[in-house]
Amino acid sequence: MNEDSQNLNRVYRDHRGVLVTVIRWDKQNNAVIYTREGYPHELTYPVDRFIKRFKRVL
Repeated sequence: MNEDSQNLNRVYRDHRGVLVTVIRWDKQNNAVIYTREGYPHELTYPVDRFIKRFKRVL
């Protein structure tokens, strides 16, 4: 991990209603890194698109 990422542990719901956990925000690449239950790899999504398609679960 580089100094341009911030660790997070926040739950969001995607546009289909599936829960994901945001684990990092990569400042350098302006991307959100998240995991999806049942999928073994980290996923990356541009921040601007993530904001439009995901809602935080409080």
